[in-house]
Amino acid sequence: MGFALKLFKEVHTIRPFKGVTVDKTDLILCQLLLANSRLSYRELAEKLDLSVTAVHNRIQSLIDMGIIRKFTSSVSAFAQNAIHVFIFGTSKTTSIQNLKTKLEAQGSIYWLAVGGGNVLYIGAYLRDIAELGSLARFVKEAAQMPEPTVGLTGSPMPAFMKNVHFNPKTDLCELDYKIVRSLKEDSRKATSVVAAELGVSTKTIRRRLTRMINNFLIQFSIDWYPDASNDIMTIFHVDFKSDSNPNVANLILQKHYPNTLFYWSFANIPGNYVFLVWTPNTKELKQIRESIEAERSVQSVTPNIIYTGYILQTWRDKII
Repeated sequence: MGFALKLFKEVHTIRPFKGVTVDKTDLILCQLLLANSRLSYRELAEKLDLSVTAVHNRIQSLIDMGIIRKFTSSVSAFAQNAIHVFIFGTSKTTSIQNLKTKLEAQGSIYWLAVGGGNVLYIGAYLRDIAELGSLARFVKEAAQMPEPTVGLTGSPMPAFMKNVHFNPKTDLCELDYKIVRSLKEDSRKATSVVAAELGVSTKTIRRRLTRMINNFLIQFSIDWYPDASNDIMTIFHVDFKSDSNPNVANLILQKHYPNTLFYWSFANIPGNYVFLVWTPNTKELKQIRESIEAERSVQSVTPNIIYTGYILQTWRDKII
């Protein structure tokens, strides 16, 4: 986050009107909560160089606008050895609502986004790579997607975690699961409240939470619906040249931060990246596209505006 410190100083900390728009500080705040929704108001205030009151007001505004729907807790994907899959392609379906119901019933699909030209973006977590073929066939049929692109996300695990082996059956005890379940719908719940619900001491809850956090066994995030605002969310399909700098995606992410929120790379599709980009207007969207296209390592850029999205329940939610 060091490269964003100058930006933190420049953005407005007080907004005269609470409408259905967000600014770059809101965007950074959402990213912090996506990564860890249990951060205290004081911790968030220090990271954003704002007052605790200002952070509280911004979070409440994001809730009121429907951008943040829930503060969530779950057993981490690392702990579950979950395999992340990203599928996208043009759909011929005429009812997104019916499709949403079908995808959620499948049990592995956690995210559906709808872009221009009825291009769909689908995220899923698999328990085993053997499930990949059946998932791809299901999406192709249910979404009426003749030529889906199926990507195994290749975002690298942090170096310090590469030799860590996770086994939830041994690494999480019954009390751990109860704690995750207690925080599932409100990850910002006080430890004293969790302790009262579970009939144990607050000290025990703190100790178990600390252990799970330190061992990457628990994940705190938010149900985030950026399409609830009047801003523009865009998927950028970026293809890099074969001789490109291996770090070029990170450099682009940093250069356009916080407009570029994050990206997916694919272990089975070298050189193909999908960036999620926020802009307050089409002028800034055009500028970012032109800037990325001008990068020497970039072969092509294809943007697609996202119109709506859905977060779905999966086997990962039911495991607790």
